[in-house]
Amino acid sequence: MILSLAPAFAWQDALTATLVFLIFCLLASLLAEPRRQQAMAILVAGASGVYFNGGLGAWEYVFAGVVLLVAYGGLRSYALLGVGWLLHTGWDVLHHFYGTPIIALVPLSSAQCALCDALIAGWFFGGAPSVYMIAARLVKRPAPQR
Repeated sequence: MILSLAPAFAWQDALTATLVFLIFCLLASLLAEPRRQQAMAILVAGASGVYFNGGLGAWEYVFAGVVLLVAYGGLRSYALLGVGWLLHTGWDVLHHFYGTPIIALVPLSSAQCALCDALIAGWFFGGAPSVYMIAARLVKRPAPQR
């Protein structure tokens, strides 16, 4: 394998990744518990396979196996789902610098995915609260006294 030069990551790339993260949270929040956690475990397991034949050879399959085990534990632990997304973040970074991007026509797709996945991991480490429940609490909160 030949080490490729990665293109520069700009603020537009960060904005795109952040918007994808927000859309992900909005859509995931539509699922009630425990379905949300179950669906997210399936999603992180499936995401581990997006790089099959992505340039890192047999390591792609080893990685998928490790994430599958973590995702299985994620059926009962949001923290393990966060670990799964952090593992995927690291894999995205490797592919950005060494492998091939997730989307061949978008050279920075792996770097964007790395940022998005790190944000998703943070959301899971926070217990993956429903965005709609947070908004409802904020709307009901009384105005601060002066």
